[in-house]
Amino acid sequence: MARTIELLLLRNIENLGIVGDVVKVKPGYARNFLLPHNHAEFPTAEKIEALKEDRARAMAQLEALRKERESLLEKLADVEIALTRSCNDQGLLYGSISQRDIAEGLEAAGYPVEVRAVRLNQSIRRIGTYHVPIQFSRELKTEISIQILPDRELEQFMEKEEAAVEAEASESGESEATVGAAAEKSGVGDRKAQPERAARDKSERA
Repeated sequence: MARTIELLLLRNIENLGIVGDVVKVKPGYARNFLLPHNHAEFPTAEKIEALKEDRARAMAQLEALRKERESLLEKLADVEIALTRSCNDQGLLYGSISQRDIAEGLEAAGYPVEVRAVRLNQSIRRIGTYHVPIQFSRELKTEISIQILPDRELEQFMEKEEAAVEAEASESGESEATVGAAAEKSGVGDRKAQPERAARDKSERA
């Protein structure tokens, strides 16, 4: 069996070609997807000729779409959007941020971006700022900044953190003071003075 077969595309297929293109694909892909869904057929000179106008229109549409996306990418270069979400006192979100969430946030800000163009390379589950790739194709891509904000003030959490730090510092200070007092009480200071008194007594006896 041949490793690849040639087919004539009857419509645009992402990452494969546009209507009127003659492409080489694996037999399984042709048999299980392209042919049964009427996305392609076996090429002949007559069929290729019949699709010339459709192919020209598709190429013009793709070029217009490319220019539109290039313009959008220029605008997205310095964009930072903010999404407000519920979280606990530690800043952990009740649910993660999805590609759709980001696409909808961009849409609301006036930047129409398809969900599939949002390329999340990490799970966003905490309040903070993140850099998210936007990619339309191998050549058309950029990165935007997403700020995830809490839906309420997290002052209680901050106050608890500050109180804990202050308490730790206070305990450390009290511990040092306690050690000093204990040493003084146990006569450490007197023991240090004993050699001096012994020397004076010896001098007086002489």
